[in-house]
Amino acid sequence: MSNQSFWFLENIDVTQIFCPQKIGKGEMEKHIHRTYERGEYIYLPEEHADKIFFLTEGRVKIGTYGESGKEITKAILNTGEVFGERSLIGEDKRRDFAYAMEPTTLCVLTVEDMKSLMRDHSGLSLFLMKIMGSRMLEMEQRLESLVFKDSRSRVIEFLLELASKKGSRVGYETLVRKFFTHQEIANLTATSRQTVTTVLNDLRNKNLITFNRKRLLVRDMELLKKEAERKDAA
Repeated sequence: MSNQSFWFLENIDVTQIFCPQKIGKGEMEKHIHRTYERGEYIYLPEEHADKIFFLTEGRVKIGTYGESGKEITKAILNTGEVFGERSLIGEDKRRDFAYAMEPTTLCVLTVEDMKSLMRDHSGLSLFLMKIMGSRMLEMEQRLESLVFKDSRSRVIEFLLELASKKGSRVGYETLVRKFFTHQEIANLTATSRQTVTTVLNDLRNKNLITFNRKRLLVRDMELLKKEAERKDAA
């Protein structure tokens, strides 16, 4: 799924479904909205899994802890994305943690709320299935990348995936707003911050990308793909 925002899948306006002025038969109150400060946990592993979250503002990190206690980042989510959805398919306790990376607002729904919405909105089930399927595929691809790709290739492939999914076309270029920090990229690609910095600077010197703390601009997606392929073949 490329160049998309999750709430426009299948032309469903999920914002209006999750966060309407009135829901159900017109008399029910709004869904609960909660705000979190930067650094605040939304949930932790082993907590009861009975809610689904729609990110209306901010950024959220999804991760887990390894046997040594090391933090493993699984995903970084932006406005418009849904998480905690595994509670719909029988997850009783959280396997991961969810953490607010900046001031964040969430629309919070119980499992029963979501099931009711799915009955009322036929396209919502497909929307959630696509999210879960997409995330499973992403995890499989990341695992394959860890096994078969070197660290440089993993960073370049991360940039390609980010631009494809979150970027918008500006002429022949692709712009990604809210770019990741070098440490965040390192966490997501199982590399070091130093490696990420080296790769990004090399790509910038080759005029394939430009970036700062707020945005990434890919000059030419095809040339960046060729760079990844060339490194794979090396």
